Amino acid sequence: MQLLHYSPTPYPPPILSAAPRRRRRGFLCSSVPNVARGAPALAANRVVLGCGLVTLDYLATVDAYPRPDDKIRSGELQISGGGNAGNALTGAARLGLNTRLISKVASDEMGGTVLSELEEAGIDVSDVIIADGGNTTFVYVIIDKKTKTRTCIITEGSPRMVPNDLSMSNLSAALQDVNLLYLDGYSHEMALAVAKQADLMKIPILVDAEPERTKAELESLLGLASYIVCSGKFPEKWTSISCIPSALLEILVQYPHVRFMIATLGENGCMMLERSEGNSSEIDAADIEDVAESLRLKVLKDDNLPTCVSSKFMGLSSRGHGTVTSTIFGRLLIGTAEKIPSPELVDTTGCGDAFIGAVLYGLSRDISPEKMLPFACQVAAIKCRAIGARTGLPWQSDTRLSKYLC
Repeated sequence: MQLLHYSPTPYPPPILSAAPRRRRRGFLCSSVPNVARGAPALAANRVVLGCGLVTLDYLATVDAYPRPDDKIRSGELQISGGGNAGNALTGAARLGLNTRLISKVASDEMGGTVLSELEEAGIDVSDVIIADGGNTTFVYVIIDKKTKTRTCIITEGSPRMVPNDLSMSNLSAALQDVNLLYLDGYSHEMALAVAKQADLMKIPILVDAEPERTKAELESLLGLASYIVCSGKFPEKWTSISCIPSALLEILVQYPHVRFMIATLGENGCMMLERSEGNSSEIDAADIEDVAESLRLKVLKDDNLPTCVSSKFMGLSSRGHGTVTSTIFGRLLIGTAEKIPSPELVDTTGCGDAFIGAVLYGLSRDISPEKMLPFACQVAAIKCRAIGARTGLPWQSDTRLSKYLC
């Protein structure tokens, strides 16, 4: 068995106190600049704040997932940081963004390792809470080399992050100069508190809508969201509509503040519904499922690298039982994924987080959706070629990204 253990600069033992504490802004921040490896100044000047989950991941490859009572041997083992927010911000930082994080770890060895790795990535962890006692969230990840899938077993950290962990003055300071807020929905009470303050400060909000979150946890966050990114399973779970384009439309109708919603579809790329200024009631609307089908016919089947096709801006409707039930003015886009040769596909852990990190970069750089979607798909594809959520995340100077950033 080959052991791969991430070993950043040693992290000093946490100072124990009688209550959860915050790291002072600038204390023990990484010396690695966020503008490393040729990132443009525009991206470096944009601050993205993430609020959510960080973990320590124990990843093991196996030839095939075990059956009950089986004993099998692992291939490679990697121990490295994980968690939606930690992964997405690491990806964004490597692309050149100035990133900041609100999260919580325990004052244990795992928490120290997690923070040290985030600092090494150039993420400002001044607003990460370190709790006395308890444990940092950790995850066992089993990577099946035969089926190219992974199974995650999560042990949640304690004590959980709650709004009282961060005073209002500290929260306002964390949001200072922030251009974009990213929420993964973890610890939804804290996420909602941060989102409400960001909304008051007119900061756009991107929400990662995971199907594992309950409706009660997500509903209030989606009401404040400017952008939503989700997996392909989420739209149907949320709306009970099996057709993804119609489900996306229904969600945008429910939440008129949302500017766009993207559903990631794995090897099938992604689909985005973008709202635009316009009065859909004054024009004849096209059925969104018909529009989606016409776009699928335009996709270049022999193109191995990610591409994007888009409808024009128009009235888009969904139909139930033959009658129009929902209409918006906007456009539908389909992004394709890279066709990765099977020997190169190593691990899909954190692909969605890699995609979101690229979307954060695209929004911060004002990249058009037509370029942002294939760019994000390419970042996710590059990540797939290495074990773990972060090992394969590309830097902005990676030549495989150059065609999407010119």
